[in-house]
Amino acid sequence: SGWLREKDPQPYNSWGNGSAMRVSAVGWKFDSLEETLDVARETALVSHNHPEGIKGAQATAAAIYLARTGKSRQEIKQYIETTFSYDLNRTCDEIRPTYHFNESCQGTVPEAIIAFLDSTDFENAIRLAVSLGGDSDTLACITGGIAEAFYGVPDGIRSEVFKRIPRKFQEIVKQLVVY
Repeated sequence: SGWLREKDPQPYNSWGNGSAMRVSAVGWKFDSLEETLDVARETALVSHNHPEGIKGAQATAAAIYLARTGKSRQEIKQYIETTFSYDLNRTCDEIRPTYHFNESCQGTVPEAIIAFLDSTDFENAIRLAVSLGGDSDTLACITGGIAEAFYGVPDGIRSEVFKRIPRKFQEIVKQLVVY
């Protein structure tokens, strides 16, 4: 909060998972993977200018871009492993017993992607992410962005969520998202 009140807020070398949590829209916006990666980097640099903060944002945005452009789970997994050197060769069942709260990109983004890779549909992806524990809202946010791009959001979930948000936010969502 102090950073927000500064007259000239500067990046603070954060490697935290906030850069990955807030980048989902970038994965939807651009027409090329290169541009998606560039803009994801720019969104991270505002505060998370540590290489791991940038990497987490780029990996998340790339996974969303690849999912929305029709790539398979295996193609997404291979790209993320090759480009970002994340180990995605575990399952949620293997992660869950020892996982704990971790605010870093390197301790959150791979696990969130694995929750997507293990999933069968949108709701299952979110449930898997939350079941890992730890920073579950961040895990679910990252996983949910990828799962939405890959599966779409079921109408029942979409309408229930929409009913729960304030009207002013409903109007913003209507402007940003095509339903």
